[in-house]
Amino acid sequence: MHAVAPTPGIAGFDHAVIAVRDLDAAQDIYSRLGFTLMPRGHHSTGSSNHNIMVGPDNYFELLSVPAPNPMQSYFYEFNQKGDGMAALALKGTDWQTATMALREKGFEPAPPLQLSREVKEGSRTGTASFTITNLAPKTTPGAQVFMCQHHTPELVWLPELMRHANGAHAVAAVAFIADNVAHQAGIYAKLLGTWPERIAEGMRVEASTAAIAVCTRQALQARLAGVDLPERAAPHLAALFIRVRDRQETYATLRAGNFNPKRMGDGSWAIDARDACGVAVVFG
Repeated sequence: MHAVAPTPGIAGFDHAVIAVRDLDAAQDIYSRLGFTLMPRGHHSTGSSNHNIMVGPDNYFELLSVPAPNPMQSYFYEFNQKGDGMAALALKGTDWQTATMALREKGFEPAPPLQLSREVKEGSRTGTASFTITNLAPKTTPGAQVFMCQHHTPELVWLPELMRHANGAHAVAAVAFIADNVAHQAGIYAKLLGTWPERIAEGMRVEASTAAIAVCTRQALQARLAGVDLPERAAPHLAALFIRVRDRQETYATLRAGNFNPKRMGDGSWAIDARDACGVAVVFG
């Protein structure tokens, strides 16, 4: 096995994107799950979102794209088959260097998008700015992958938004369902510049602040026994794993939100995909 080096300009996992058709309903669901949601953001493309800043290193996002537009056609088309986890963002540190490296690896990065939004509420206010570089979806099966370089992270990771009733403090992992586990894991390992590792359920690609797991449907279903998983053509993202401070407090919060969490063999609690906008959410 020859040595590999991390892809320059990328510092691992930044956030996951859950694409939803009804953002009001998704806001209600994830609030009842015990998350603190960032105030709704509205974009010039017509899309809207809520970021959920689970900790100082990573987060996830609820995104609604109600009408097709050239910049977000992937998400609109994804939602024609229902809600679900549609995209992964990698943490950019130098988008220019990363773009060159990814182009050499065959991932076909698009021209960068310089975006900004006004932060008018909270402990810090100002203009949050970031650079987005999308990769061609055909090169990253199962997800839209893009680089997100935050130029003003202090306006995104606000302290009050990282306090959650369910005790969440990090995205621990995301999980793909794939028919060819080794092939899928190999693509994402190449993307990040690392080697995939074998795990009981399949393979894992370490992405610094979180892991990307790849499993067959049968293996992930065995890991999440009795949990409803999303039904899509493989490969696709199926589960979001959240690290919490106290599992019993998390359970109490989920019950208070009128959910019926299922206890897994390792003591974690899982919510069915049908109850969480098309993605199984596991708290552990």
